[in-house]
Amino acid sequence: MPKIFLIILLSIIAAGAFGQNERLWNNRKCAVSLTYDDAINVDLDNAIPALDSFGLKGSFYLSGYSGALTNRIDEWRVAAKNGHELANHTLYHPCAGGPGRGFVTADYDLNKYTFRRLMDEIRMTNTLLKAIDGKTKRTFAYPCGDTKIGDSSYIGLLKNDFVAARGTVAKMPAIDHIDLYNVECYVINGETGDQLIALVKKAMQTNTLLVFLFHGVGGGHSLNVSLEAHRQLLQFLKQNQKDVWVAPMIDVAEYVKAYKPQSK
Repeated sequence: MPKIFLIILLSIIAAGAFGQNERLWNNRKCAVSLTYDDAINVDLDNAIPALDSFGLKGSFYLSGYSGALTNRIDEWRVAAKNGHELANHTLYHPCAGGPGRGFVTADYDLNKYTFRRLMDEIRMTNTLLKAIDGKTKRTFAYPCGDTKIGDSSYIGLLKNDFVAARGTVAKMPAIDHIDLYNVECYVINGETGDQLIALVKKAMQTNTLLVFLFHGVGGGHSLNVSLEAHRQLLQFLKQNQKDVWVAPMIDVAEYVKAYKPQSK
C-alpha cells in the first residue's frame, strides 16, 4: 500500500477512535447530574417544576425526618413517577459535630453514633422511600459530606445497599476514574447562571462527569441558588442535549458500572 494511503487510513482510524472516546457518556461528550439535598419545600415548589418545564430529571436526596417529606408524600410520589430519583440522605441527617458545626445537635452528632445505629437509620429510610416509589435500587448522599464515625469510615457498609454514594469533593472525574461510593460534586451556593454554565462547558471539554449539589433553589436554605441562575443552567442543558447527557445519579451510576468492565 502506498505510504500516503496508509497515512490517510491511520488518520481515519485515529479520528474515529477519538470521536468515540469523546462521546463515552451515552453517546454524549459529558454527563451532568442535578442533585438536590435535604427534602425541603422548594424542591417541590421550585426545583421540580423548573426541571419538568425543560423535560429534565434530577435526584432528590431525602431525609426521613423532614416535614417537607412527611407532609407532602403524594407530591414526592408524583415526582418519582415522572422520572425523578428519590434518593437516601439518612433518616435524621447526622453530621459530625465540632468547630464550625454549631448546627449539629447532640442527639444527631455523627461522632456519637454507632455503626449499627447509622445503618439501621439508613435502611429505615430506604424502607420509607420504597413505600413512596416502590423501588429497590437507589443512591445515597453523605450528610455534610461526612463519611466517618470518629476515625472509621462507613463507606464500605453501604455497598450492599446502594448503587452509588455521592460525596462533596469538587471535581469532575473521567468515566474510568470514578469512585462510585464517593462520587465528587460541586456544592452550589450563590453562583450565577454564567458560572454554572461554565462548569458544564468544562465538563464538555474534558469529557467528564459533573454533579451539581443544590440545596435552596430560590430560597429555603442558607446554601442557595437564585431561580434565574438555576433556570439559565437548565436552559443551557436543554439546548445542548446532543452533547450533554443529563440524568439522575442512579442512571449515571448504573451506566458507569456497565462501562467499567469494558475499560479493563
